[in-house]
Amino acid sequence: MTVAEGPRLQLDEIQGIVLRDRPSPYVGMYILLRVADSGTGRQLMGRLAELVDSAADWWQPTFPALLNVGLTYRGLEALEVPPASLNSFPAEFRQGMAARAEFLGDTGESAPAHWEPPFGNGQVHVVLSLLAADQESLAVVLERARQAHARLPGIQVVHRQDFYQLSTGRTSFGYKDGIGNPTIEGSGAAMPPAWGPALKAGEFVLGYPDQTGNLPPMPEPEVLGRNGTFVAWRKLHTRVAAFRRYLHDNAGSPDEEELLAAKIVGRWPSGAPLILASERDDPALGADAQRNNDFHYQEADPHGAICPHGAHARRANPRDSEIIGDVHLHRMIRRGTNYGPPLPQGVLTDDGADRGIVFVFIGTHLDRQFEFVKSQWLNDGNFAGLDQEKDLLTGDNDGTGIFTIPQRPVRRRLHGVERFVITRGGEYFFLPSIGALRWLAHPDA
Repeated sequence: MTVAEGPRLQLDEIQGIVLRDRPSPYVGMYILLRVADSGTGRQLMGRLAELVDSAADWWQPTFPALLNVGLTYRGLEALEVPPASLNSFPAEFRQGMAARAEFLGDTGESAPAHWEPPFGNGQVHVVLSLLAADQESLAVVLERARQAHARLPGIQVVHRQDFYQLSTGRTSFGYKDGIGNPTIEGSGAAMPPAWGPALKAGEFVLGYPDQTGNLPPMPEPEVLGRNGTFVAWRKLHTRVAAFRRYLHDNAGSPDEEELLAAKIVGRWPSGAPLILASERDDPALGADAQRNNDFHYQEADPHGAICPHGAHARRANPRDSEIIGDVHLHRMIRRGTNYGPPLPQGVLTDDGADRGIVFVFIGTHLDRQFEFVKSQWLNDGNFAGLDQEKDLLTGDNDGTGIFTIPQRPVRRRLHGVERFVITRGGEYFFLPSIGALRWLAHPDA
């Protein structure tokens, strides 16, 4: 196994969650804060700078649990960051996720008017991400975080969200997740066999050249922008029972249900890619990091006869598929996780529990990475010749959607696709470097 080479990155400045994989399994908590006083908000940044885990020492034994921090545009305003710096942030970040809702497909039940408070109303200023291998270790980092904002009267906790990973690594829909993240040049990470080269660091960390050979626009001054990145944080309720009923109603047997689901997702529950296991699940393949991401689409399946062009995994990462533009410009780091109790296997009736996925995108281009994939690849089928066909699993479907399965002699087309994922809230965050956190504590110094 080779190592991703490239320009040397300042790993001790980059927050660990950007470049390093999480332990598996894990538990964690997001704590969302509101800053009512700029002075105490700056004090908080100074305290957090001493607690945040970097990519240089990510998940060392001396750190039983991990902490990372991000700020919304409103949070930067609440810290009274100088106007010149605020204006140097990209427009989509300044506007915030709620303002971009229609473009992202957050309409109907997913519209910001239906989001859980405090999302989308300007009250979320800071996110703390706490992560550990077990509950005992999580308690350690939770106490660190509490002490960081304790006795700071201008800091208010406005939301807490528990999250976890199952031992299987599967989501609430029952499929293994987090397989296809890109390898980043200069990160020092091992490169398992996979389609495509390591990507330029500037796609994911500010201050380094990206795939175009240029430096992405960076917040000013340099100490604020360099080694930082952006995050799209979304709480997504999953309608698991409805998805299972849809499979049941459109398949003739349990075996056909499983194959139909694989056609929709692009992978089997174990994580085995449909392109390499066309007839049935292969758990050994799904668990093998040397093989489960090592495949092409266009080369092996140009017409989508094995893995449909509309399958979720193929839409989100088309790899070598023949589409307009460079797919490398739209790659994303995903750090999704589960919340709420799993729905027991085989249950087709909604039990009323809130369950789903906290989706986390990381990258330097909110517009051409996260927003492009969400709007063009998942909610619009033109890029793959699917006309107005949306992603069946995560698209903003309304009950009139379709899903096409190429096959001979006649293609199969599913109808009546409803919305299986409901947005319950979300925010855009800036994930500053550790040095930038110190600067935020004393921006006028």
